[in-house]
Amino acid sequence: MADNAKPLRYADVGINLGDPVFRGAYHGKQAHPDDLDDVVQRALDAGCTKLMVTGSSLQESRHAVEIAKRYPGTCYATVGVHPCSTQDFDSYPGGSDALIQELRALALEAKESGHAVAFGEIGLDYDRLFLSPKSVQLKYFERQLDLAEELQLPLFLHSRACSDDFERIISARLDKLPNRGLVHSFTGTVPELQSLVQLGFDIGINGCSMKTEENLEAVKAVPLDRLQIETDGPWCEIRASHASSQHLRDAPAIPKAVKKEKWQKGLMVKGRNEPATIVQVAHVIAKVKGVSVHEVCEVAWKNSTEMFGLGVLGEEREQPYS
Repeated sequence: MADNAKPLRYADVGINLGDPVFRGAYHGKQAHPDDLDDVVQRALDAGCTKLMVTGSSLQESRHAVEIAKRYPGTCYATVGVHPCSTQDFDSYPGGSDALIQELRALALEAKESGHAVAFGEIGLDYDRLFLSPKSVQLKYFERQLDLAEELQLPLFLHSRACSDDFERIISARLDKLPNRGLVHSFTGTVPELQSLVQLGFDIGINGCSMKTEENLEAVKAVPLDRLQIETDGPWCEIRASHASSQHLRDAPAIPKAVKKEKWQKGLMVKGRNEPATIVQVAHVIAKVKGVSVHEVCEVAWKNSTEMFGLGVLGEEREQPYS
C-alpha cells in the first residue's frame, strides 16, 4: 500500500476533556445532556485514536486521570498546575507543601498505572498576570520542576509572553530533564521557536497557533521531527477570521455543529472545539509547510508516541464507546 493510501491517524496531545462543557454544562448551567462519549467517538471516527487530557490544577489533574481510566487505550492524562492556577498553592489547606505532596502522590500513582504520561501543564503566562502574579508563577514553576526531576515524565509546558524567564529557568535544568517534553499551543516568534527546538523541546500546534500570518511563519519553521498536533478544545478552534482559514478550502469535512440550545446527539456544538477537528489543524500545517497531510500526520504521530508512549506498544485497536 502506498504511503498516501494509508488511513490518516492522529494523536491530540492537548485536549481539555475535563471541562464541564463536554458534559453539557456552560457557565454553571446544564444546556444539554452529557455527551462526552460522543465527543470521544467522533474523535475515533476521525482517526484521532490517542487523546492526552490536560491537567491544569490538582482537581483537574485528578479528573484527567479519571477520564484516562474511563477510556483505556484512548485517553491519557497529564498531571500538573497551570501557571494561571498557581495561586492554588498558597490558598491550599495545609499550604503549598501539602499541595505539592498531593500532586506528587497523584502523579506517581498515575505514572505507575500508565494513566499519566506527562507532567504538566506547567510553565509561565505573562499575558494573564491578573490570574496569578509573576512572582507566584515563577515560584511554583520552579517548585513543580523540582517535582518533575523526581518524576522523570516528559513535560507538558505552557509559555506565553515570557520567553526570557521561561528559557532561563528551563535551560538551567536540562541535564536533569532528559525526557524533555512539549511546549504546547505555541504562539511565539520564529526566534523563540528556534531557541526551544535547540533546547530539545517539541512544539505543539493548534488553532491558536495559526491565527496570524506571523503565526503561520512560525508553523512553517517548526522542524517536522519536532512537530506535534493538538486541538486544545474546547478552545482554539480555527475561525474564519484567522489567517489559517484560507488554507481550509479543500480540507476534510468535520461533523456539523449546532448551537448548544439546539443540541442534537451526534452533532458538534458551535464554539466548543473538540478532537475531531484535528483534521483541520493537520491540513493547515501541511499546506503551510508544503508537504502532504499524510507526512504531517505520520511524523506527528511518531513524535507524540515516542515522547509520551500513549500505549502504542500495547493493543491499538480501540472499541467504540456507547
